[in-house]
Parts: sequence; C-alpha cells; structure tokens
Amino acid sequence: MTDFILRLTKEEPSCPKPTPQYSFAVVVKLSVRMVDFLFDDIFTIEKVDPDGKKFDKVSRIVAQSEKRGVSLILDVNTEIYPMHEKDKFLMVLSPTLNWSGAPVAGKQGQVEQKSLADKFDYIMHGLLYKMSTEKGKSEYSKEGVKVEVYASFGGLQMMLKGDPTNCTKFKIDQNMFLLIRKLI
Repeated sequence: MTDFILRLTKEEPSCPKPTPQYSFAVVVKLSVRMVDFLFDDIFTIEKVDPDGKKFDKVSRIVAQSEKRGVSLILDVNTEIYPMHEKDKFLMVLSPTLNWSGAPVAGKQGQVEQKSLADKFDYIMHGLLYKMSTEKGKSEYSKEGVKVEVYASFGGLQMMLKGDPTNCTKFKIDQNMFLLIRKLI
C-alpha cells in the first residue's frame, strides 16, 4: 500500500483568498501490489496420451508454448476437463489466487471476493518438487542449457522445460496454482 499526500494551504496561489477553509490535506491510498505470476504462456497441444492411455479419467498432454518456446507435459483430469490435439489454451502458474497477490487464506469468516479462479476453467493446487538442468543443442538458449521444472498437483504431474530465463521465479518446495483456460 502506498500513500500519496497532496497539501493545499492558504498560501497556495490557486486559492482566491487566504482563509482557513482552503487549508486541508488529501491522502490518496493506492494499492499498487498485484499478483506476480510465476509463469504464463499460450500453449498448443501436440499429443494426447503419447505412451497410451494409462488411467480412465486422466490424460497426459504434450504441448508447446507460443511465446517462450517452452515444452509442457501435463496430466489433466479429462473426465471433468476434456482436452484434444490442436487445442490452444492459456496456462498460468501463480503463487496465489488473489488479485492483490496476498496469500490464499482459509475460507472461514471470509466474504466471497473475486479471484483469478473466476477467469479460468481448470485449476489445480500443487507443489514444485524438483528442478534440473539439461545441456544440449537448443534454438532458444545460447549455451543450449534447458531447465526442467517438476510439480505435482495431487498426483497429477507437470514438467515444464525451457530456457533458464523463463524459470527464474521457481523455487523447490514452492506451492502454486495451475490455471488453464481454453482459447478459441
């Protein structure tokens, strides 16, 4: 929260007459803090269940991002959120669901507020449990180094692989929300 103070006094040239009624202070409070996403990009699904279907209600998708050249492998509960090859979707990884960036609190005694969840169709909460680097030839990185980020969302796995500059906000044992919205 940032305070900006504007003071108009009786010596102010814009006041017609120097009287006490023209002496006041206005305090304007602006909330400048907003949620800072860990990662966001638009993905196109290249394959669904490339190694065959292993579970009835879950599919593993392989997708490629548009902006950052990041590859994604993600387990999705396709019984409640079907996904198909060539589908485009926006994926956001966020530390919170609150627009203000404040941590998510318990539901007891809270008034229902607008949140990031209102803008997305599929949401999971999970934990980043592993990060590793891989050296190799890459068109996205000068040295050919790629970072792999692994997270688990109640047993549904995610692996994000890309340039290290796209993965600077990640930390091991970090809680996060994965939010998805399909694009037409």
